[in-house]
Amino acid sequence: MKFGIFANLAGPGRHEEFAQVLDEAREQAVYCDQAGFDSIWYTEHHFGHEGYELVPNPIMMGADIAARTKNIRIGQAANIITFWHPLRLAEDIAFLDQMSKGRVEVGIGRGLYGREAMNLNQHADPRDQEKNRALFEETYEILKKALSERFFSHQGEFYQFPAAGLKWNHPLSPQTPDYMDMENGVIQKMSIMPPPYQKSHPPLWQVIDTPRSIQWAAEHQVNGMFWMPTVKELKPRFELYRETLSKARGSQAELGEGLALVRDCYVAETMEEARRDAEEAVMHTYRWICHWRGLGNLLDPGEELKPGTELSYDFLHPRNLLFGTPDYVAEKIQELKEELNIKNLLLWTNHGSLSHEKIMRSTKLFAEEVMPRFKS
Repeated sequence: MKFGIFANLAGPGRHEEFAQVLDEAREQAVYCDQAGFDSIWYTEHHFGHEGYELVPNPIMMGADIAARTKNIRIGQAANIITFWHPLRLAEDIAFLDQMSKGRVEVGIGRGLYGREAMNLNQHADPRDQEKNRALFEETYEILKKALSERFFSHQGEFYQFPAAGLKWNHPLSPQTPDYMDMENGVIQKMSIMPPPYQKSHPPLWQVIDTPRSIQWAAEHQVNGMFWMPTVKELKPRFELYRETLSKARGSQAELGEGLALVRDCYVAETMEEARRDAEEAVMHTYRWICHWRGLGNLLDPGEELKPGTELSYDFLHPRNLLFGTPDYVAEKIQELKEELNIKNLLLWTNHGSLSHEKIMRSTKLFAEEVMPRFKS
């Protein structure tokens, strides 16, 4: 099993000390690299003055971390590709892959918040789901072409590359039919620079949840990343991904293959200490998220919310929190392994108001007392 850190930097009320937040994130990443974690992933969110999501550019954050680490893989969970110009995104990813000597994992997402979309790319408005999906799928197509093909072109609803009728007659530019119409000198194809270090391209991941997104990712053989649901609810989603992936590639996939799961994690010496230290911090996160998502994604199949049910630690803990002693956390991970054949587990450790010291202590306890049980 591989273990990573889902590093959604948070710090309500810390907007004036962002440099310190970055220093703490660097310390966490360097420790995780030395402790043998496989990967660390940074999020993309914008305009979050509330302080729950602080990184607007996971690629730039990844460049900083790559320069300070040696082995840990650097991921984005995720680049909201509907907000990016696809060629700039491809170039930045490839550049980071070169700088890190091939340690990049590319996560992609469609975007959830209208406040972000409407101020970055109004075509990505999540209120128009069909247009948002069309933009996402076309941007993905361009991104994959740019990262995997020496010369490529694209004609779509939103983008055309190269621009129509563009001539390039520089004598130092090779005059070849690979990219040029030799009769009139019009560019037919183009190439990003640098290319990625990994061939044919870095691993691609999509944040997925609904049957439609699960099937799309599997059909395109893009790895999938889940977060909130219970084990019982995840089981059919894992099965759907496996069935679709098997059909797409023409050979049987293993349950859990190509998938990762994010789980909120806090390890302490006792169950009481874990709750005392981290309850309010993780509740901050869920109050923020569940305002948009509701509680439905935390229910078991067929379960209905009882009248008066409210979001609480007691509601969350048995459903999806890895909060407790090393033995308790290991037991819950073993359940994930047995039920889902989980291969990639990403730990969300830095919630809301949780102090850096507590985050580091929990991470070290996990690395020293939990992780060795699953990494042979």
